[in-house]
Amino acid sequence: MRHSRVRMNMNNKTPIQFLLSYTRPHYVKILLAIFFMLASSGLNVLPPYLFKSIVDDVLISKNVFMLNIICVSVFLIFGLKAITTYWQKYLMNQAGQSVVMDIRTDLYDHMQRMSLRKIYASRIGELMSRITGDVATLQNIVTGTIVDLLFNLVTFIGMFAFILYINWKLTCLIILVLPIVAGLLSLAAKKLRKAAHNVQEHLADITATAQEAFSAIRVVRSFATEDSELERFKKANRENYNALLNAVSVQGISSGVIEAFLILALCIIFWFGGQSVINGSLTPGELISFTGYIAFMVQPIRSVMNQMSILQTGIASIERIFDMLKSPVEERTLTDEGIKPGRLTGAVTFEDVSFSYEEGQTILKDINLNVKAGERIAIVGPTGSGKSTLVDLIPRFYDPDNGRILIDGHDIRELSLRELRRQIGIVPQECILMKGTIAFNIAYGLEDADIEKIIEASEIADIRTFIESLPDKYDSEVGERGVTLSGGQRQRIAIARAVIRDPRILILDEATSSLDIAVEHQVQKAINQAMKGRTSFIIAHRLTTIREADRILVLEDGRFTQSGSHEELMKAGGLYADLYKMQFGE
Repeated sequence: MRHSRVRMNMNNKTPIQFLLSYTRPHYVKILLAIFFMLASSGLNVLPPYLFKSIVDDVLISKNVFMLNIICVSVFLIFGLKAITTYWQKYLMNQAGQSVVMDIRTDLYDHMQRMSLRKIYASRIGELMSRITGDVATLQNIVTGTIVDLLFNLVTFIGMFAFILYINWKLTCLIILVLPIVAGLLSLAAKKLRKAAHNVQEHLADITATAQEAFSAIRVVRSFATEDSELERFKKANRENYNALLNAVSVQGISSGVIEAFLILALCIIFWFGGQSVINGSLTPGELISFTGYIAFMVQPIRSVMNQMSILQTGIASIERIFDMLKSPVEERTLTDEGIKPGRLTGAVTFEDVSFSYEEGQTILKDINLNVKAGERIAIVGPTGSGKSTLVDLIPRFYDPDNGRILIDGHDIRELSLRELRRQIGIVPQECILMKGTIAFNIAYGLEDADIEKIIEASEIADIRTFIESLPDKYDSEVGERGVTLSGGQRQRIAIARAVIRDPRILILDEATSSLDIAVEHQVQKAINQAMKGRTSFIIAHRLTTIREADRILVLEDGRFTQSGSHEELMKAGGLYADLYKMQFGE
């Protein structure tokens, strides 16, 4: 499966090993690209050596035949260089783009399967920045920077070999400068990596700030906080600007210092080389060729510095992607491991269940509950008492710290998570629809659903008449997050989406709380139809929606304090009766 690679033991790998693991399927293309890159680099090294022949064999000796040979050689060298460069770039880009595509896919797959604790603790913009900004940076690195860096390094090595061949004494003078340049390169690499990591962090902050503002645009406008949000964005943008300037400064200083040392080396070569030509131990052509190589070597070193700066940014992105892929995922989301119980009846049992999001802050405490198949259970209580958390444990969005939950006598941790969730329908308070058609949204996640099933689900949800009144009926587009529909219409489509699988357990988490009274009555009718024959858990603040429940449970401070029908709880007094009287003045 695609996500099997993500499950590798990340703790035993470095970020670079992680990246290399994605190149294995493309070794042949990469090796061919390296071959053409070496050929191109070799051809790139030859032109300065021709300077020797031009001066010694053509200009001084006045040899026309040699002039013709050199001209043809130059044409052939650059013609072959163009061909080898094309194939090097084509093959490396093909392999590199495939690597990036695989990493982006695995990253998206992993992020979908991360624990909800991790997702809720993260800013959505920061998560999006991993898939967009970090992967885009990585794409530039893999398809361009690494290849160019290798090309320039090989070119530098080739030119160094030629100057060693031309005159080893002058080359020794160059060698004296190289350790200083290498030390400066190492120091620059460390500073550039730190600066690049800082840039990526601030870029993610910009994305997160913008994402938050646009996601809550109605809230921003209703509270007239556009200027405040602009100031937040300006602050993040300014910090990113400063981080970028710091990175550019580090790169510029490093490049300038190293280039200065190289120019100093060139001056020394001119002086000693000129002395050698004067005393006859070096020909004019050899000196011109030697200095030509030194001049040509400045460009590969300058390019290496620029590419190292870009590479440090890429390494920072790789580390951020690597860290994200190391974050824990939900257990058993990556395979279909576990018991496949077949069609459940929906009997649910909580045995001594306790749960906390953070250590020392217990939300649910020693919950014991037996729910018969087909029973309608309403859960009420103050805000923050743990109602939504309780029902989130049933589809295993979280696992309890202590105790266990059984469905039809099976510990849900022993069941295949995929099979468990297929038999649970959820209608949340905030009904989010995906961009696409109504049919796509109703059948979401159910690839084999035909139009008859979709129509049947829409009938149960009491939305069929509205859908069929539309010009494109079930093929009508709902817009991003369902913006073209009213709240009640979105809620009933969400009900249809929940019941099309014919789930044995239905969870309604404040499904009507955001609707006005008139629309709530319409949606409640659809909910009552959807609950028939299914074990149902209803969470509601509006107590009129739960009066017909088989049992009402009152949750206070993580414990059940009352249980019974509406009439029984009203007679008993307590929190439920108080809440009801507050709402209706009875």
